[in-house]
Amino acid sequence: MHENASPSPTTAHPYIPNAAPQVRDGMLAELGVNSVDEFFADIPEALRLTRPLDLPAPLTSEAELVRHMESLLSANVTTRQALNFCGAGCYQHHVPVVCSEVNGRAEFLTAYAGETYEDHGKFQALFEYASMMAELLEMDVVTIPTYDGFQAAATALRMATRITHRSGLVVVGPVGQDKLSKVYDYVAPVATVEHLSADPVVPVPLAEIARHVGEDTAAVYVELPDAHGCVDADLGALAALAHNVGALLVVGVDPIALGVLDPPSAAGADIVCGDIQSLGLGMQAGGAHGGFLAVHDDPRFVLELPSRLFGLTPTGKPGEIGFRDVAYERTSLAARENGNEWVGTAAALWGITAGVYLALHGPQGMAELGDTIIDRTHYAMQTLAGTGLVEVPGIDRPHFREFVVDLAPSGRTAADFLKAMAQRRIFAGVDISAESGSQQVLLCTTEVHNQRDIDTLVAAVKEVLA
Repeated sequence: MHENASPSPTTAHPYIPNAAPQVRDGMLAELGVNSVDEFFADIPEALRLTRPLDLPAPLTSEAELVRHMESLLSANVTTRQALNFCGAGCYQHHVPVVCSEVNGRAEFLTAYAGETYEDHGKFQALFEYASMMAELLEMDVVTIPTYDGFQAAATALRMATRITHRSGLVVVGPVGQDKLSKVYDYVAPVATVEHLSADPVVPVPLAEIARHVGEDTAAVYVELPDAHGCVDADLGALAALAHNVGALLVVGVDPIALGVLDPPSAAGADIVCGDIQSLGLGMQAGGAHGGFLAVHDDPRFVLELPSRLFGLTPTGKPGEIGFRDVAYERTSLAARENGNEWVGTAAALWGITAGVYLALHGPQGMAELGDTIIDRTHYAMQTLAGTGLVEVPGIDRPHFREFVVDLAPSGRTAADFLKAMAQRRIFAGVDISAESGSQQVLLCTTEVHNQRDIDTLVAAVKEVLA
């Protein structure tokens, strides 16, 4: 097929099933719509490709394909070749080799996302993962992983609307723009969202939040750490504020921080959600992600979880215990359109991997890991601020892993700065100037960065900005 050609509407597509004209027209008529385009009405025009794909001529042999792919991949600069200080949702944490080893074992790895189905061994492995996550979160019930943390946050908020029978959602503080986009899109049919943003210097005042929380509020949502790395949100005050009007507190948390931070449940969180990418999943050219949802052992909450749960159950043999799906009938896998929400392919294999990571570290290891990340984060903040070439907003606030750097004193734009640093084989953060309205980048430090790495970063900053 010519690179700019597209299938005629009167012919079947060679690769898309049910594309024969009479079949397609019959399906559209059954659904009561005029064209396939109506299914995509919610997708903004800015995200649509309005031209045919510019595809090259087909490669005629496997050898040509290998050579072509290797030439593309050779243009990449990886984090093995450069110092990486990027975060913003995908983090360079150390991946113990045992995580990859167990992840790749034949009894866990399948061609379909490591899904469980009737595999009793996977049932047990995921039960162990959920049990360790529940201990870390101090919650009773944890789902197997959803697609990612974005999905988990959006699902937690839709759960809140069903539990409270309300339609108002209040999002407090810095949240990544991509996650916000997912939340807005996913809750749009049932709820409205107010986002009370904040700069890196001060959190949103409680009095300001109170003005937006009322009788129609289903939930208040806040993150720990937030999108700027701050960890000083007053969760207890937010829980009281929400509960006083019959709303819920939903907290998004990165579990790798809970070795040193109190779990949100201790402050009154009703639903806790997040992403397990930091727990041994690696970056995988953009992240291996898996979202989790956690609640207390309250049927009002448990029965609204759309994802699969695994628990203990007696077998047919007296005194014997096995592992099985819990309350399976509430899921769309069992009830299809009558499920609480649609549940598709889960990231079950990543749950098993995260379980290995948690078992390897244990409580003491998670605490030492958290302390290390905090120490290195604040060393980087103080050292960069000490150059006098940049500002570190909110430097007196406690941070975990990420922080904002303002380039305004240097007069350089974020894009120019990051390009100059990349030429020195340093990925010096993520450009957030568009969302902040200033010349700001978001930097990330983890346990993989030692003092020498941070000093190298600072020396390059001086060289570029001086």
